[in-house]
Amino acid sequence: MIEQMNDNNWYQKSILLKLGVITLLILLLLIPSSWILDLIAERQDFQAQNINNVSNNWSGSQSIQGPVLVLPYTTNAAPLVANQPAQTGYVYILPDAISIKAGLDTELYKKGLYDVTVYNSKVALQGTFGQPDLNKLGITAAQVQYDKARLIFGISDLKGLKNNPSVAVAGQSQIAELLSDGDTLFNNALQVTFTLPQGGPITFNYNLDLKGSNDFNFLHTAKTTDVEMSGNWPSPVFNGRNLPDSREVTKQGFKAKWHLLSYNRPFPQQWVNDVYKLKNAKAVTQATSGVKLQVAVDEYHKITRTTKYATLIILLTFVSLFLTELIRKQSIHNFNYILIGAAMIVYYTLLLSFAEKIGFGLAYLIASVSTIALISVFTGSLLGSAKPAAMFAAILTTFYGFIYIMIQLEDYALLVGSIALFVIVAIIMYFSRKINWDTHQ
Repeated sequence: MIEQMNDNNWYQKSILLKLGVITLLILLLLIPSSWILDLIAERQDFQAQNINNVSNNWSGSQSIQGPVLVLPYTTNAAPLVANQPAQTGYVYILPDAISIKAGLDTELYKKGLYDVTVYNSKVALQGTFGQPDLNKLGITAAQVQYDKARLIFGISDLKGLKNNPSVAVAGQSQIAELLSDGDTLFNNALQVTFTLPQGGPITFNYNLDLKGSNDFNFLHTAKTTDVEMSGNWPSPVFNGRNLPDSREVTKQGFKAKWHLLSYNRPFPQQWVNDVYKLKNAKAVTQATSGVKLQVAVDEYHKITRTTKYATLIILLTFVSLFLTELIRKQSIHNFNYILIGAAMIVYYTLLLSFAEKIGFGLAYLIASVSTIALISVFTGSLLGSAKPAAMFAAILTTFYGFIYIMIQLEDYALLVGSIALFVIVAIIMYFSRKINWDTHQ
């Protein structure tokens, strides 16, 4: 009886020892798993560098800014020195209404392994300014230099400008000139000068022929801003604080419309002598809306999410292998556990390298089938039977299939994952009933 008890104690201790070793192996495999995440991040940085290179050579993201009406006026301050001219201040006025119509013709620009979305765009802008309310500003009409009025507008990347914009304002038409002064309303500004009529609304219109990449945005500056945007990109992502009031997305492209009021605009209608009013980063972010035209499937994002499940897959696989040992009463050496874990780590490098070439879906299929076949055949050879090989093929197929579904279900990933894990635990509990943890019997 004592001898039997000693055997039982030894058996229990050997199981605990094996579980301890398996746990240690899982923890050690976290190290190469983190290396895989670092590798993915490195490839993402490389992709970003390629996108930046294309943007530098072609043109970057475009943002339509303005226009703003600028009126110089003479201050009433007495000159400090005799015959010194009075100082000049500036009144800045935003439009009462502006209409923007933009059509985007997009294409994929191949740069190494990566695709960058570039586009050509025709943009038509028209609108009206109201007369400045000089009384609120403490300025008289006699102080205003109406013959030196300016209309200023900005484009985020002037390299993408394909024409010399002709601006019609207050019945006068001129070619816009680059505003080289460093203290400007916009980082990349163009302007025309004209004589402002004293009375009635001031109308304006101009057309832009642009090229850009990845994003197309506009800055909400008017009391009423109406934007119509269309393009042939089938998977746009609308961004900014104000989403479109209506949008239509098909395989052929998209159409979107915005109708924005001054209540959603973080800028005053008019002000004086603050050239940086439209450069406040927080305000500009709040007033910017538009569309992202990036490639619909973000391979690296999906691979990163897949890699984060590596520990779970290794854990479940090792638990399944360990239960198989106990049920079949056949021992598998710890070194073989290491080899199986290594195969599951190499799986993610296969997935990453293939996804860069052929896309995530097909890469996932190739990497999964290859890894499942390798581990199943290896397990079958260790246990000397085709039955455990088939069983492990089914188990791993279920695991990798489950992860693939989780990756696709962005919004329901937590719900589906919780239910699936509950089912997996229940299955393990069911099969563990067949194991006598006290004896070899």
